[in-house]
Amino acid sequence: MAFERFIAQRYIRSRRELRFINIIMVVSVTGITVGVAALIIVLSVFNGFNGVVTSVLVGFDPHIRITPATGKSFPLTDSLAFDLNDDARIEAWAPYVSSKALLVVGQRNRVVFMKGVDDSTISGVSGVKKSTLLGEFKFNDQPGQSGIVLGLALADRLGVTVGSELSIVSPVGVDAMLLQFGQPKSRKCSVVGIYDSNNKEYDAQYAFISLGTARDLFNLPEQEGGIEIRLHDIEEAQNVQRSLSRKLGPAYVVASWYDLHRDLYTVMRVERWTAYIILCLIIGVATFNMLGSLTMGVIEKRRDIGVLKAIGATKRSIIQIFMYEGLLVGFLGTMLGMVIGAVVCYIQIHYQVFPLDPTVYIIPALPVDVQASDFWAVGIASMLLSTVASFYPALRAARMIPIEAIRWE
Repeated sequence: MAFERFIAQRYIRSRRELRFINIIMVVSVTGITVGVAALIIVLSVFNGFNGVVTSVLVGFDPHIRITPATGKSFPLTDSLAFDLNDDARIEAWAPYVSSKALLVVGQRNRVVFMKGVDDSTISGVSGVKKSTLLGEFKFNDQPGQSGIVLGLALADRLGVTVGSELSIVSPVGVDAMLLQFGQPKSRKCSVVGIYDSNNKEYDAQYAFISLGTARDLFNLPEQEGGIEIRLHDIEEAQNVQRSLSRKLGPAYVVASWYDLHRDLYTVMRVERWTAYIILCLIIGVATFNMLGSLTMGVIEKRRDIGVLKAIGATKRSIIQIFMYEGLLVGFLGTMLGMVIGAVVCYIQIHYQVFPLDPTVYIIPALPVDVQASDFWAVGIASMLLSTVASFYPALRAARMIPIEAIRWE
């Protein structure tokens, strides 16, 4: 062991009496511990909420969506189908047609996003079929009447249940109706299923009909509004997106699940970084206390410093002694904070000591997701601040003149 490290450890351990400097050092360790533990816990909670949001959104939306760059529809060509089937990373894909429409039940009406899908392939690209609570996700279209699947919130607002009949009014032909030259397309439907996606926005705004009915209502024969893709591994979404964009060219827009909700994830990322910076201030205050403690320690140890320099210790050695002392304090606080943060997260994950109201939230307790990258980020920030706080007292000690340090001793 280098003598600089040995002396630094002796300075920390050999406290024969409780002094003001010692108290400040304990406060510094406590502050770093609290700051690190708080950062670990808060970042883990952010990870948990991010995971919940992603699971809800991706459970309803596809991993990748292809739409036309111009217009509202495009034909499904053989070359496009070949590109999708040729990529081994793609688990399933399915075309869809989507547009706004008016649902009418008696005196009640609601404008919703009407989505035409194939009930035999929808389960491969979306989890909405698995979320069906009442009835089944099977349209069973008959001449003159089609099946429709509604969200739970939408069904409640319209006052319908499985077996209820309603009418879909398409926006196609509305202009002719206003000029009294025609009337919009409409279709009678029977509610065959009601789903609950755990997302009130989706449940209140989306309804599903068969692909053939949607093409007829929106006047899109042999056309697709888009293609939804589900991957074997969602982490490959960005790579597959770039690959498909190169193959398909500018005529198509290829968006990943992140792109579909970019605004939401941007806000969540800003909140995460804001919390990280603010909580780092706790560690900053603790390291400021450590700076004061080390500075007073230099004053207290001026005789020792003078003796060390008199017997040949270099300025670099003196700097290393007090840098080691500060880093040891920072390391102790950082490790204690990481242990406490990990223990609190473990308790919340397994025992859920911080529950949430299930009538308001879709999860029973505060979500926590511990990631190794957070421990690295917090540990590096804490040790960096400790290094900065240790540098000034160490530099001051190194500049001390030996004869001045021991003259009156």
